[in-house]
Amino acid sequence: TCCHVIIRMLYLIGLGLGDAKDITVKGLEIVKSAKQVFLESYTSILSVGKEALESFYGRELILADRELVEQNSDVILQNAATEDVAFLVVGDPLGCTISARQSAL
Repeated sequence: TCCHVIIRMLYLIGLGLGDAKDITVKGLEIVKSAKQVFLESYTSILSVGKEALESFYGRELILADRELVEQNSDVILQNAATEDVAFLVVGDPLGCTISARQSAL
């Protein structure tokens, strides 16, 4: 007998630094097909708003503020165990940053 294994994933997707069109083609495909899409909203500021991204991507984005990311990340991770979830980050998703609020101090 043969078993089919379906692997679900948490995708970290960099948005670039400019506008909604800076996302890669592969990143855009994942955004369009993922069950949930979170937009990290506290370490960097994108030059376009959430609404512009939603319009370009053709779907709703869930804002991921500092509390969600640092204190309640289990919500994001639990969902990724059963469905594809995208986590959008301004710039490089693997780069180390401080919050936009801290850098202004």
